[in-house]
Amino acid sequence: MRRTRTALATVVAAVAVAVSGCGLSTNSAVPFDVVPGSITPVPGLEGLTVTVGSKDFTEQILLGYMAELALSAAGMNVVDLTNIQGSSNSRLALRTGDIDVTWEYSGTGWINYLGHTEPIPDERGQYEAVRGEDLNLNGIAWLPYSSLNNTYAFGTTQAYAQQHGLTSNSDMTEFLTQNPAEAVFCVETEFASRQDGLPGAQRTYGFPTTEVKTFGTGAIYAGIANGTCNFGEIFTTDGRIAGLNLAVLEDDKKFFPQYNASVVIRDQWLKEHPQAAGVLQPIADTIDNQQMIELGKKVDVDGDDAATVAKDWMVSKGFISPDTR
Repeated sequence: MRRTRTALATVVAAVAVAVSGCGLSTNSAVPFDVVPGSITPVPGLEGLTVTVGSKDFTEQILLGYMAELALSAAGMNVVDLTNIQGSSNSRLALRTGDIDVTWEYSGTGWINYLGHTEPIPDERGQYEAVRGEDLNLNGIAWLPYSSLNNTYAFGTTQAYAQQHGLTSNSDMTEFLTQNPAEAVFCVETEFASRQDGLPGAQRTYGFPTTEVKTFGTGAIYAGIANGTCNFGEIFTTDGRIAGLNLAVLEDDKKFFPQYNASVVIRDQWLKEHPQAAGVLQPIADTIDNQQMIELGKKVDVDGDDAATVAKDWMVSKGFISPDTR
């Protein structure tokens, strides 16, 4: 299905009016002619228009483009609303019908949207709880979850982890208990005081902190890499992990909330277009943390275009044809 900027101009203009109340602005369509691969045109979807959204950070934008390419290969006319600023605006756009398809995280749904204060440690348990409650209360359908889990973790350099035999937070605790002078952490200001951040992690694991330095997110990754701190707060699928040769320490006591990704769709829209679930689910079944780290590195470290990175990944998995232009 051809997805050029001019072909969608009138659709985008119409959608712009609808979304302006949510503080959103439409983007151009992804400028590729998508040739089907293992995803082929689907009767019942061909020729229909679908609006795909995402939040405004690299992983979400990549996932949004993957969904757009899949739905385009299935024969749909895709309107691009990736890069929505903030979770609240993304959620509002879905609930009001300004977007039809997006990706969301189980922890965000459970804590931010459904108002729970205690996360569920088990990944599938967290997913099942948010899936059931969001459908019953809000009419939002969550497609089966992905192993992609963008949660918090502590990170250090690969060299430091190998030198001291660190693979988990429990390893870190044992090492820092014996070497408290090494307990220098870089974290965001909010993480330093939140109960689901550093204070709660310390209660769970019992590690000391000799010095806590607060920085913005990007500066934390750089601070770990250049030795400003030995440990830092990171996100488990961030591309800078690969770009800066960092090691992710396993949260072996499952303290941090689980943030597994799923495609989310209004239930009414899904009932009208049930074939869409089968088009999108193979992406969720395939993507994982390590792949997303490498894709994020291409965008955030190497400076590649997110749409092209998503397209190349879709081609590499056979979902669309390498003839995509």
